[in-house]
Amino acid sequence: MNNQPLNVVKVEKSGNRFNAWDTNGIKRTSEITTTTRKKAFEGDYLLGEFVMKNGKHYWKKVANVETSAPVTETVSSVEVPSDHEEILNFIHSSYSLKPKMLMMSELKWKYLVRSGVRGKNIMMTGPAGCGKTMAAKSLVNSLDRPDYYFNLGATQDPRSTLIGNTHFDSAKGTYFSESHFVKAIQQPNAVILLDELSRAHPDAWNILMTVLDYGQRYLRLDESTGSDTIKVADGVTFVATANIGNEYTSTRVMDKALMDRFTIVEMDVLTEDDEASLLSMMFPSVDNVLLANVAKIATLTRTESNSETARITSGISTRTTVELCGLLYDGFSLEESAEVSIYPQYDSTGGVDSERTFVRQIVQKFCDDGTSDDLFNEDEMAEAEEDTNY
Repeated sequence: MNNQPLNVVKVEKSGNRFNAWDTNGIKRTSEITTTTRKKAFEGDYLLGEFVMKNGKHYWKKVANVETSAPVTETVSSVEVPSDHEEILNFIHSSYSLKPKMLMMSELKWKYLVRSGVRGKNIMMTGPAGCGKTMAAKSLVNSLDRPDYYFNLGATQDPRSTLIGNTHFDSAKGTYFSESHFVKAIQQPNAVILLDELSRAHPDAWNILMTVLDYGQRYLRLDESTGSDTIKVADGVTFVATANIGNEYTSTRVMDKALMDRFTIVEMDVLTEDDEASLLSMMFPSVDNVLLANVAKIATLTRTESNSETARITSGISTRTTVELCGLLYDGFSLEESAEVSIYPQYDSTGGVDSERTFVRQIVQKFCDDGTSDDLFNEDEMAEAEEDTNY
């Protein structure tokens, strides 16, 4: 193991996100876990990138590191231009900013960047586990702007999360405490990620209506007439993720008026080759044949779920294939990995005719360990039958 780091980063706080910049001014935020970045910021130390014997990269605290260039206090990954010609050049040369792990076509990536640069409200749609949130965060990482993250699918009290609460203190009396969202929308040029918008409570949608409307762009703190309003700052961009379709039982049918406030960027389901390529990048030490089989299994289930005579309601998501390959990396067999990560997603009602049985049959084609019914040929089977007749 090399004692010298490949790269060194300094972590800075932007909005409610901890961004990591290396000595060349390149943003490395997406390569380092949130916990590691937060600890480095709070502990005021640098992080170094190292490689293990198996080829995996990891980041840890470093001190007194000799670097080719100093880590400065103010570094910039991308300075978004304001001149039209420069904006055109930035948009059409932005594909190099897309992370390798994000499987997204060049056209859609450029469209996503263009929408962000132009201050559009963006809604990332597509099947569960296809990379919507990753794409949204990648856009945030590519733009040198303050960013804020809000998971609306996990919000039980929309008013508290998006507006704030009224409190009583014996010394202060009654006072209003504004939410973090209120502070975020007042930050010029901020990028605000609204994750799982389709799972949000309708009250959250109602609150966001005026915020997202280009003709209004304000947040009313109270429903009563004459109550205070907060103007959305110039250049603020909202990026939402949503699962849309009948297969998502935990989501709500989104209000058409709310959807009209967004530019839609639809994520594609990965092809078999793209899936295999992604898994190979994420798990280089796992056998490529095994990873290719996982990609084939996923593709077969997706193809089946989209057929006119589909025997399953949904295909295996990329999120599931990544989880499954993580189990393979940790020494579980393909059959064991499928048992705990794939089968529980499918209904077992109906026995041999159930969705779970059908998916299990697909997986079993790639799990043959020499104990299948086809182990003996016809001649061997006949000989075995003759032996039993004695």
